Amino acid sequence: MRPRYVVRITPDDVGRRVTVRTRIPAGPGEPATTDTVGTLLAWRDGFLQIRRRDGAVRTVAEADLLAARVVEPPPSRPGRGG
Repeated sequence: MRPRYVVRITPDDVGRRVTVRTRIPAGPGEPATTDTVGTLLAWRDGFLQIRRRDGAVRTVAEADLLAARVVEPPPSRPGRGG
């Protein structure tokens, strides 16, 4: 049975924390998907921008989305000002 992927985010979710699974180019025997978790910064002209926890911004083509959903904010850690 193949996994059933569902995209459950929209441009209205800009500013929220999301996780997305996308297709990526892959050679034989390599994974053909990757996951990104972060804050959805923008979704326009067919591209999403997601800021990861390390501050890097990843641009994802809407056409490459396999699955996506809004996720809860990360738990605050003691001693980190949260």
